[in-house]
Amino acid sequence: MISCLLLKFEKESFFFRRYSISTNLSSRVGYFNPAWNDSNSQEKEELGFKQAMELIGKEFLDRFHFYLHVWWPARALLEQAIANRFKIDPSGSILKFDRSFPWREHLFDIEKEQSSTLGTTIKYVLYPDTNKTWRIQAVPVNPTSFENRLSLPKQWQGLRDNDLSTKSGIPNCIFVHASGFIGGNATYDGVLAMAQQSLQLANTN
Repeated sequence: MISCLLLKFEKESFFFRRYSISTNLSSRVGYFNPAWNDSNSQEKEELGFKQAMELIGKEFLDRFHFYLHVWWPARALLEQAIANRFKIDPSGSILKFDRSFPWREHLFDIEKEQSSTLGTTIKYVLYPDTNKTWRIQAVPVNPTSFENRLSLPKQWQGLRDNDLSTKSGIPNCIFVHASGFIGGNATYDGVLAMAQQSLQLANTN
C-alpha cells in the first residue's frame, strides 16, 4: 500500500515539475475543438463554435469595460495631477494624488507624448493609503525597472518611526523602505516635506 502511494506521488511530482502555464485566448478557443477520437465530431464542432463565440464576446466586453471604466479614468487623474504639479512644489517634480490608482504605465506614455512641453522630470508621487496615512513613492526609470529616478535618501533607508523622524528632522515619519523606493508619513505635510527634502539633498550632494 505504501509503495503504491509513493509511486503515485513520484509520478505526480514528475508531472508538476514539467507543468507550465502557457495559455492565451487562442489556446482557450482551441480547447473547444473536438478531440481527434471524439464521436459525433460534427455536433461537437458546432457546439464548440458557439462556446468559443461566447468566450470571445465576454473577453472583448471585459476588456472594453476595463479600458472605459478603469484604465482611462486613471489616465485622466494622472493628467490632472501633472497639470497641478507646480502647485505642489515649485520644482514640478512631485505629484499629489487624492487616492491610489494605477499610474505608472500612464506616466511614461504621457511623458513621451508631452516631452517637448513637460519640462522637469517627475521624481515622486504622493498619495493616501488605506490607513489614512500618506505614502511617497519614487518614480522608476522605466515601467518595469526596480531602479528609481531618485530614491529616497540613503541615510533614511531602512529606518522607522522616531529613528526616521530624528534622522530626517521631519515629524510623524513612519518608514522608508530599505531600497528607498517608498516611504510613509502620518500626514500629507510630512510626506511632502520628505519629498522636498529628498530633492534638496540630491541637489546638494
